[in-house]
Amino acid sequence: MRVFITDALAIDLESEQWICTGCDAGLGSARENYKKGLRVRPRDPREIHAPIIDPDRYEFTFAPDPDWVRIVEYYCPHCARQIEAEYLPPGHPPAHDIDFDLDALKAQWADREPLAEPALGPEFVAPPHHHKKGGG
Repeated sequence: MRVFITDALAIDLESEQWICTGCDAGLGSARENYKKGLRVRPRDPREIHAPIIDPDRYEFTFAPDPDWVRIVEYYCPHCARQIEAEYLPPGHPPAHDIDFDLDALKAQWADREPLAEPALGPEFVAPPHHHKKGGG
């Protein structure tokens, strides 16, 4: 049975594999960090957050300093779907941001019907904004 984790990732409970939801390819053991099975593209943050002011004239341009931060993009090696992006200090290992007790997940889904696509919750409706009358 497949359990959807994000819009781009699922876990196949029988094979205990991460699965790309874009192409159904296996991405490695679901008992390990899913990022181990992905293509990695480190990015200079100035490629994404361009300087707002002239970098030839000003030391600080509102663009992130590449000596302090990198944007790391992760892609499926089979279909090139982007799975994740994160901001990390240069040289930092990939964050281990999703970690399941796989045996508990299997038990939780043992008596459930499989889903063909991720289940989405109701659309968020902002609560009404109440204005106070008077000065304070």
